[in-house]
Formats: sequence, structure tokens, C-alpha cells
Amino acid sequence: MRNFSIVAHIDHGKSTLADRLIQEAGLIDERQFHDQILDSLDLERERGITIKSSAVTLPYRAPDGTEYRLNLIDTPGHVDFAYEVSRALASCEGVLLLVDAAQGVEAQTLANLYAAMEHDLVIVPVINKIDLPAADIPAAKEQIERDLGLDPEGALLISAKQGQGIFETLAAIIERIPAPTGDEEAALKALIFDAYYDPFRGTIVAVRLFDGSLKAGDQILLMASGAVHKVEEVGLFKLGREPISLLSAGMVGYIIAGIKTVSDVAIGDTITLAAAPAVTPLAGFKTVKPVVFSSIYPVASDDYPSLLEALEKYKLNDAALVYQKDSSAALGLGFRCGFLGLLHLEIVQERLEREFDQSIIMTSPSVRYRFILKDGRELEIDNPQDYPDPSTIQDSLEPYIKASILTPERYIGAVMKLGLDRRGVNSNLSYPTPGRVEITFELPLAEVVYDFYDKLKSVTQGYGSFDYELIDYRLNKLVKVDILLNGEKVDALSVIVHKDRARTRALMMCDRLKDELPRQQFKIAIQGAIGGDIIARSTISAYRKDVTAKCYGGDITRKRKLLEKQKKGKKRMKMVGQIEVPQSAFIAVLKTDED
Repeated sequence: MRNFSIVAHIDHGKSTLADRLIQEAGLIDERQFHDQILDSLDLERERGITIKSSAVTLPYRAPDGTEYRLNLIDTPGHVDFAYEVSRALASCEGVLLLVDAAQGVEAQTLANLYAAMEHDLVIVPVINKIDLPAADIPAAKEQIERDLGLDPEGALLISAKQGQGIFETLAAIIERIPAPTGDEEAALKALIFDAYYDPFRGTIVAVRLFDGSLKAGDQILLMASGAVHKVEEVGLFKLGREPISLLSAGMVGYIIAGIKTVSDVAIGDTITLAAAPAVTPLAGFKTVKPVVFSSIYPVASDDYPSLLEALEKYKLNDAALVYQKDSSAALGLGFRCGFLGLLHLEIVQERLEREFDQSIIMTSPSVRYRFILKDGRELEIDNPQDYPDPSTIQDSLEPYIKASILTPERYIGAVMKLGLDRRGVNSNLSYPTPGRVEITFELPLAEVVYDFYDKLKSVTQGYGSFDYELIDYRLNKLVKVDILLNGEKVDALSVIVHKDRARTRALMMCDRLKDELPRQQFKIAIQGAIGGDIIARSTISAYRKDVTAKCYGGDITRKRKLLEKQKKGKKRMKMVGQIEVPQSAFIAVLKTDED
């Protein structure tokens, strides 16, 4: 038996290599095969990314006739899902570290290498895409030696797309990655590395057994939550689920135990037997906290019950999504949601729209700020509506990240400018290889959650790669900017920003709203304000009817009288007139291109 994972930077060919290994093991015939077979969501296939990790057991007969069971634990590559990746790696003994022959070592290649080293895994470097015209194998080997500190001569040369080198890869997995160890007689210790929802069977829990054994009928205890469940079925992951009679130490498989929702299971938790529990759980468990927050509202207020139902169903499958009820004077009833990061937010939005047919408005994403009040209390706030009274605030803190950007040398200037524009500090340059530069910044997370990644891709023409980790909270002057329409506050458009950025941001929002709001028979003032101070303004002029057109000749006072009458009418209309804010206006304000 061998337990291994494939790790790489986004788009270096993980899913394609997994496809070839599955085909080589004969797990599926050509007729049923399709690309990215482990990626079950349409969204994963379209974007070419892995969102949900998955596991598959490959039966393999070596040339000497020995039968092997290779457990491939596929992991998502994106930084938002770093904790899931760490739990998947904790379930393995080794990894295949993929490097693109044309692109070389990138930001997440390094991040994944360090994650694998933290778990003391055997690392097998693999150079993929050797069939590309732009492939530079000597340069890739040099980067593996210099950047990763691995032996370049041991690197496997493959083309996952063409199927070259797949046999050698399977041989290397068997030769270099050690077999799992574990005591079948000891108390059961099984690590949960994934869980997903099946509408007929409840939650399917993916586990790796380190000690002991498990069979149907056993009573299990989840050590973090203290819940006890009775096992209905255990088995292996082939391309479907294959029940077996017993899971024992070293094996990777699934458990069905009548667990109702994915939220009842914590990734990284330890499963043990209720009758003879293990003394200590496996190390490394932590509860995942959301980082980015946004409110979701239905476009039509009648759709609120169906949005609630859609979120409840979605939550069955994604325990990382956190939501609670929220309301806004402008948008009605909705939900305040917490996400692991921006990609997670995008995925939730797209899946709600596609799979559950919801039309939704999302408010501007924000992060969790800390405020220390003059009476010594500390508040954590992720919603601008909860911003405390400015006179009570002593200090305000915002979360900072350490961002690593790898880019070709010619884009240094553009990337440095982007980082400094976003309040980046402590920038650091290093040259991992000739022609490529790694730039690290310490940035406020709030500056990244809008469009930093898109901007980075633009200024580096798609060559820049980006990886980040949260470091700490730092003191900064934070203010709440409100948007007023004719003096009325629109709470859904409020944002918390750095004081130096407040005017720029307020002007941009006012100008966007001016383009989006329909004209009325009366003048509309759009203002950005901090408390009682107006810091930005745009005005939408009124439609004007020429009431003096019918006055030809005669005394000027006749015209004056008509104009005065019109003026009074407009004033009265302004007092009673309602301004409808269309959905497009909220979306326009979220797009933060300063160009």
C-alpha cells in the first residue's frame, strides 16, 4: 500500500496526471473516461481548478507481479483551501511535486513544498509538459535544485497530456514513497481529511487510519465535537464507493455513519472508538475561521425563502461557509456570510446562481477589523453597519498578510507600483533564478480582497503568481464612509476604509452611482460622508420641462411666475420623491477599477 498526493501550482497539470494514473491502473474504460475525472463540479472543469479534494484507490500490478493499492489523495491548489491541503498531506507518506517545464517553479510550488516538508513527507519532483515547444527542461532542473533544494537528477520527466513517463511515475511511487506504518491492535485513530454530502446516505467522511481498525456496527467518537455515531458502512474510494468489511491501519477510505450534515464533521478531527477511545487526538486540528465577509440579498424580496433554502442545502456540502440573517433598509432581508477567501466567495456565488437558480446581490467584500474602545473593550467587526461611535474608539487595527509574488524580471516596476499603491510595506526582492524575481510585501488584507489578483494578472500579462498568508493585526486609522442619496443613508453601500483612501473611494463610488442611477424630475445629490463631514459629491440633474414655451411676448413677470411655480413643484417632489437604487448600481460600485 502507498498513500500519496499530487501537489503543484495552479495549472501545472495535477488533474491531468491524476487522469493518466487512473487510466494506467485500469480503473475506468476508455468509453466512460473524460478529462479531469476526479473534478466532479462543472465549475471545476470550466475553470480548470480543483475546488473539492477527492481520493481514489488505484489497484496496480507491478511488473514483478506484486499487487499494490495506491491511494491518491487529490488536493485543491488554491491558497483559500490551505487548511484542507494540510489535512490531506497529513494523510500521506509522500507527494509528487509537479513543476511545469515551460513555467518553472512558481509561488505555490514553494508553498506546497514547505507544507509537505512540515509533514516530513518524501518529495518526488516531477517535470510535466515536456512535450511543449516552450519546455526548458535544463532550466526546470536548475530551479528544482536551487529553489527547492531537491536532487534534479531524481526528477521524473513526463507529459501527462501525452501519457509519457506514466509507467516510470508509478514505479517511482512504489520505490521511493514508504509504505504506511500503524498498529492494527492499538486504539483506533483515524484522521478526517474531507467530507461531502450524499442526499441518500448523509455525510460521507473520508478518513486515513493511523492505528486500529474499523468495521460496520462500531460506535465511533468524534474527538473534537464529542459526538457518537454508529458506523453503517466502510469502504474504499474507487471512482464510485466500494464497500469492504474492514478498514485497518494505513488505509484510506470512507465511513458512512448517519451523520446528517457536513457541518457536524470538522476537517482534521480524529475518529476513535467510543468503547475504547484513544488517549490523545492526532495533532494539527484547528477550526477554520472565515477571512472575507459579504452580505447576500435576493434581487426580488419575494425570493428570500428560496435563498434561505438554497443556503441551507449549500451548507450541507460546504462546512466552511458561515452565514447569519441580516437586513438592510435598501435591500431588505438577506444574509451576512463569511468566506475563506475571494475564490471561495466567487465559488459560492456562482454555485448559488447555477445549481440553485438564485438571482443575488452581493455587497462589497470586507475583512474583520478590530476596534479597541476607550473603556478598554475590544470589538471585532466585519460589517460596516456595526461600526462603533467614532468618539468611543481609541485604536483601530486591520489584518495584514505577507504576499509573495513571483514574476518575470521585466515586470518588477509594475508589480512594485501595484504593491506600493495598495499600501504595501517591507518589500523584499530575491532572484530564485535568472530572469525571475520573487517580491514579498506586507499588505493590508482589505487592499487585496477587491481586485488585486486581477490587477496583478493584468500588469504581468498573466505571468505573475500570487500566494499569501495572514500574519497579524496592525494599528491604522480606519473610518466608515457612508453614501447618502438626497441626505438619506444607503446602508448597503457603507464601507470601512483607511482614512487616507476615504476621499478617493467615496469619489469613485459617487461617480459610479451617478452613471447608474436613473434621472428623476428632481435633482439628486449623491454624497460620500464620514460622520457629518461630506467628503465627495456628484449631482444628477433633473429632467426639465420648458414651461415658458407657451409665453410669447408679454410681460417678463408672467415667465417668472411660471418658473417660480415649477421651482416649488420640484422642491415638493424632492421632499416626497423616492429614489429606487437599481441592482446594476450595487454591482457597479463593487467594480473598483480606478481607471
